[in-house]
Amino acid sequence: MKKTMLLLVALAIPLLPRDPLAQRIGHTDPGKYTRSRSHGSAGDMACEVLMPGNALTTNLDFMHRCQIMPGGGVGHHFHNQCEEMFIIFDGEAEFTIDGRTSVLKGTVGAPSRMGHSHAIYNPSDHPVEFMNINVTAVKGKYDAFNLEDARTDVASKDPIPVFMTMRLDKALLALVENYHGGVGRVRYRRALEPSVFYTNWSYMDHLLLPPGSSEGVHRHPGIEEVYYVVNGEGQAQVNGETAAIHKGDAVPVLLNEAHSFKNDSSQDLEFMILGIATQKGVLETVVGAGGRRGQ
Repeated sequence: MKKTMLLLVALAIPLLPRDPLAQRIGHTDPGKYTRSRSHGSAGDMACEVLMPGNALTTNLDFMHRCQIMPGGGVGHHFHNQCEEMFIIFDGEAEFTIDGRTSVLKGTVGAPSRMGHSHAIYNPSDHPVEFMNINVTAVKGKYDAFNLEDARTDVASKDPIPVFMTMRLDKALLALVENYHGGVGRVRYRRALEPSVFYTNWSYMDHLLLPPGSSEGVHRHPGIEEVYYVVNGEGQAQVNGETAAIHKGDAVPVLLNEAHSFKNDSSQDLEFMILGIATQKGVLETVVGAGGRRGQ
């Protein structure tokens, strides 16, 4: 009965009144950034809420798009009800997980599981492009325990990080023909698997669509996604609605919403895809109008 009710809810969600797709897409806009300090940091970040928690029905708490100012960052802290990942898109920054610090160069992220401490610091003389994603164990439940340590003067840094990282390296992508029934050959990789996370945070995918290619129409009965455009421009289609997308855009996709993406430009269209499941281990994909299922 419980599974039946969950399925009915999932099927009903796309039928609820919603804003048009173009209005649901989050747009990176530095003009909307506001400066602040975070968890005892020594310097500033400038941020906007790119995707709020209520954009999905699963346990997204937020997706923030920011710049870390020179000497700024996020101070050392714990989450015991959340998992978080810091991502830098350019330059380099000092990432700390559980008190161990390494210098990482973008594009790279470092996931921090529940109950593990983390921080980031920009020692350079220029801003670093940054994203912070937070997923909760319980919808709407956020917590933090600050250590009042800005991590500005770490004497010993590990040349090889002793914590998990997510590398968005195009050289690691594999060629896939007619991905989800789409057009042409795309390049794809699951950058982080479900086993990385304790929560229902399911995966982080890296997808590159060359000019003229597409990801075919498909849906996920038990997973919601956010497609973030790392580079390029193209077209998103969600439940029959179409909208243009550009670098810095974030496209939310709810449970069972049929979606596809097309590169109708002359440059590569590159995505980072966040997947959050309704329950741990759910990975089902239903492809095309015929409903072929896969993982």
